[in-house]
Amino acid sequence: MTQTAAIIGGGVIGGGWAARFLLNGWDVRVFDPDPEAQRKIGEVLANARRSLPGLLDVALPPEGTLSFHETIADAVKGATWIQESVPERLDVKHAAFAEIQASCAAAAVIGSSTSGFKPSELQQNAREPGQIMVCHPFNPVYLLPLVEVVTTAQSDAGIVNIAKGILVDLGMHPLHLKKEIDAHVADRFLEAVWREALWLVKDGIATTEEIDDAIRYGFGIRWAQMGLFETYRVAGGEAGMKHFMAQFGPALKWPWTKLMDVPEFTDELVDLIAGQSDAQSGHHSIRELERIRDNNLVAMMRALKAQNWGAGALLDAQEKSIRARSVLGQSAVEVSDPSAPVLTIHRAVPLDWTDYNGHMNEAKYLQAFGDATDRFMELIGCDAEYIASGGSYFTAETHIRHLDEVHAGAIIDVRTRVLSGGGKKMHLWHEMYEGDRLLATGEHFLLHVSLETRRPSDASPEIDQALRRFAEAQATLPMPEGVGRSVGARP
Repeated sequence: MTQTAAIIGGGVIGGGWAARFLLNGWDVRVFDPDPEAQRKIGEVLANARRSLPGLLDVALPPEGTLSFHETIADAVKGATWIQESVPERLDVKHAAFAEIQASCAAAAVIGSSTSGFKPSELQQNAREPGQIMVCHPFNPVYLLPLVEVVTTAQSDAGIVNIAKGILVDLGMHPLHLKKEIDAHVADRFLEAVWREALWLVKDGIATTEEIDDAIRYGFGIRWAQMGLFETYRVAGGEAGMKHFMAQFGPALKWPWTKLMDVPEFTDELVDLIAGQSDAQSGHHSIRELERIRDNNLVAMMRALKAQNWGAGALLDAQEKSIRARSVLGQSAVEVSDPSAPVLTIHRAVPLDWTDYNGHMNEAKYLQAFGDATDRFMELIGCDAEYIASGGSYFTAETHIRHLDEVHAGAIIDVRTRVLSGGGKKMHLWHEMYEGDRLLATGEHFLLHVSLETRRPSDASPEIDQALRRFAEAQATLPMPEGVGRSVGARP
């Protein structure tokens, strides 16, 4: 059953929340009095649709339904999750919560995107204070996984647990802070860096671009995958954190920074920073900068996913959860009709799979078919545990036909059939589709090999039986067009 999220306030953050929920299969109901809200959210969604699905190597659920509503009362009807993203004024937020709680379900999560207010302030004079909590995300909400969940003693523990479970299911990381403080945790770091950066510009030490270079070419990359304390633990060498703190701790008393002092925001300072920023990035529109940002974030997060580290570990966990709930998580005995080709890949084409022609790079066709082969091997029992025991299939020959173009964001399916199999041999035929459109075929011949002798050997009886079940059931299917065809041969 499709769940519903209500988004109250559809600016940059509210639009990002709408995209995160919608592309994860939720119906989304939006309230925003701005007459441009539909256009603005539509542009955020366009960016999200081209980037978010490509983070995973399995397709997200079918997109939910997006609707816009003229009142808060109408927007929150039937909503499991209600996200408040109205302007950062406490009186405006209190008024929004009053309208929300007058019409929403008693068990609904009410999260606030506030970056500064404490949950106790949000809960003041509320009808049901236990429903309201801080759920502070980071832009772009549809890509960055962190959500600071901040609660109080008044918070309903059951609703908080529901909220955290939903966020995990959306591929996000709920950082649950049980002790409140102004600006929570992450923004306090950002504020400290921002203060220091303003002084460096004001005092003529560095330009806005030089400061950004110091971050993106240096510690920013380290922080992206290890954070602060783990980075410094490594910096301490074999002696670890104690050595690092003993070596660098005294530096905290040196007059390096002006973190507790803020330069006055004069017109001259604002013009200086704005002028440098225009020189640095003014040749790009905001939409172009968003797409550049999203491309870079997807590439970095996918790289972390390959290492199962940092934000990538969250993607890996979400992908495994989606697979487990789909046919891609079946074992051979769970496949009810072995006579039909097996769905082995169901995924979006990520941004970094495309080339200078704007379509999928030829090497990625091989990766997709290789992933399909791996999935079929797993299906018949040749999984990581079996391989660790000393046996696996090695690819001896591959033939790929590129029949049609496919672009970033396309949902592709690979259907796999067994042309022959048993003993040492496995002959697979893959067909790649976007909907009903055939994009490519891959013919793969594999040999089962002993990893001890590195020579062909018979597969285990269990794997051999599972493979023969598919081979025998599919033997009556017509031979696919293109099997065994030499390079360059076309009908």
